[in-house]
Amino acid sequence: MKKISFLFLLFLIFGLCQGSRAQGADSVQIQTGWASFYGKRFHLRRTANGEIFHMDSLTAAHKYLPFDTRVKVTRLDTGDTVWVRINDRLPKSSLRIIDLSRRAATELDMRTVGISRVKLELEKISEMNRLYEKFDGQAPGTIRIRRYEEAILPKKRTISWSWSIW
Repeated sequence: MKKISFLFLLFLIFGLCQGSRAQGADSVQIQTGWASFYGKRFHLRRTANGEIFHMDSLTAAHKYLPFDTRVKVTRLDTGDTVWVRINDRLPKSSLRIIDLSRRAATELDMRTVGISRVKLELEKISEMNRLYEKFDGQAPGTIRIRRYEEAILPKKRTISWSWSIW
């Protein structure tokens, strides 16, 4: 019985310590909505930023995000994710938040369904702050932005074990 109580106490202490550590954000959510994809019809045509669209690249069109912004797209019903780079524009009248290349749609397994609910995330807090500055704190459409402070993590203390007889 003592062994079980000791293990439970150890588990409780370890669990509380793990949960109280500062967590660094690995991505920052900025938008949710519908995604579609485009492919053959636009293949090898010029995109809004001037480059040539390849349907087998990991790129996307967005209404407002700056060109070359890297975005993590997560399909909400399956949890599948893909990273894409914004290189094209959606029409302002579009009901979708992002239009993915054929390869990105394949990675999200959405080519048979055509459209899916997704969430968009930025890779780093610094990217969110860059968007905040670009839009002057007033994001267009349904994009959610805010200024983030970098997390202050405590310095790790080194433990020195020195045994002395005296």
